[in-house]
Amino acid sequence: MTIDWTDDWAGVDWQELEALYRAAPLGNKNADDLKLVFGNSMFSCFARDDGRLVGAGRVLADGRDCAYLCDVAVLPNYQGTGVGKQIVERLLAMAQGHNKIILYSVAGREPFYAKFGFLRMKTAMAIFRNRQSAIDKGLLSED
Repeated sequence: MTIDWTDDWAGVDWQELEALYRAAPLGNKNADDLKLVFGNSMFSCFARDDGRLVGAGRVLADGRDCAYLCDVAVLPNYQGTGVGKQIVERLLAMAQGHNKIILYSVAGREPFYAKFGFLRMKTAMAIFRNRQSAIDKGLLSED
């Protein structure tokens, strides 16, 4: 396995990225929405193996104070191979210099992110479009 890395989203096949998020599984993110959110992100990272997109991630950031690491996804047969680790390391290096880097994790993946130094926030709060779904997935608590 030889992974090719890029931070340039200009040549991304958005349908392929949509399929990656579905397979990862990180839900159904449509190609047009992915093009929009990656285009509005300060940093991105894409991993390809023999031309096939196997991993991706991005960082929303303001350039100084706050950066938000999000949408890190790896195809299931590449999970556990270090691809996800490399994506996070690359994105964190790009976001270095921000006062804080935040993320919210898929439930159960917190130990993966803790390895990079992320700690649980005590004051984080969120409003989700589909509140009940987020509660059901363990992303929100009404406590």
